[in-house]
Amino acid sequence: MIKNDLFLRALKGETVDRPPVWMMRQAGRYLPEFIEIRKKYDFFTRCRTPELASEITVQPIRRFGMDAAILFSDILVIPQAMNIEVQMKPDFGPYLPNPIRDQKGLDTVVVPDVNIELDYVMQAIKATKEKLNDEVPLIGFAGSPWTILCYVVQGQGSKNFDKAKEFCFTKPVLAHQLLSKITETTIAYLKAKVKAGVDAVQIFDSWGGMLSPTDYHEFSWQYINQIIEALKDDAPVIAFGKGCWFALDKMANSNAAALGIDWTCSPKNARYLTGGNITLQGNFDPSRLLSPPAEIKKMVHQMINEFGKDKYIVNLGHGILPNIPLENAKAFIDAVKEYKV
Repeated sequence: MIKNDLFLRALKGETVDRPPVWMMRQAGRYLPEFIEIRKKYDFFTRCRTPELASEITVQPIRRFGMDAAILFSDILVIPQAMNIEVQMKPDFGPYLPNPIRDQKGLDTVVVPDVNIELDYVMQAIKATKEKLNDEVPLIGFAGSPWTILCYVVQGQGSKNFDKAKEFCFTKPVLAHQLLSKITETTIAYLKAKVKAGVDAVQIFDSWGGMLSPTDYHEFSWQYINQIIEALKDDAPVIAFGKGCWFALDKMANSNAAALGIDWTCSPKNARYLTGGNITLQGNFDPSRLLSPPAEIKKMVHQMINEFGKDKYIVNLGHGILPNIPLENAKAFIDAVKEYKV
């Protein structure tokens, strides 16, 4: 049994003394101990080496004592497993030299055996579970099919993913075939992660907000929902769509255990749009962690009061930034632990 099960209880909607807290991207670039590892090993080596991935995963738990750990990995391990080359270039980000933009490209994309191609992730989960020693739950994650398509078609990060959208709008049949392949792979991947030991999973739809509400349903949400339906009996699923406040009502009617909220949507609106019945997670602006620690604590308490302490998981509205001082990250976590009604 997990000793601190606050996170899992919040996902079930149970009454708690205080909400649980973790931070997206908590295992990573703002931590000096992570930076030491980064100096020695490149990005995908860190992802593919179970000993390194597990060590990075537990670093923030050791330092700050969050209520959940999230496995150190990357959403782009999925396209790699699907026979799509992905490089991580320093000071540039993801680069895919052969973007998929036609039938010929699509034909090279495979639905892999995740237990073979992504076995290193499963080994990292087992190593992490051993290190965590049932102290806190472990979260596994994947990118949404739309967000993966964005990178696979665009070939790199983008402010507007114009090439990805052009592909979807001019070649919708190919787009849906690619989305289906990604969805099938993601379902198998997340199921394997649960089998390997993760206690919950999160789907990151980082670029969902690029789409109009109609296009969001067609090219993103219906595929996320397929994943939720496939996983709902295996583990709790958190769906996080950045910039997708317009779809919160639809998301709230799904079998997701919780919905992530970004900082552009107020707690009041988030509760209103979701009907007040589902656990919400978020939504502190990551840049606000640059405020003085005393101010961070005050804002966190106000945020909890606005969301309500039950059916709520304290988190950021997106990943923690690399330039956040350690004492500010600590203030964020401590504020939640010190919270009293």
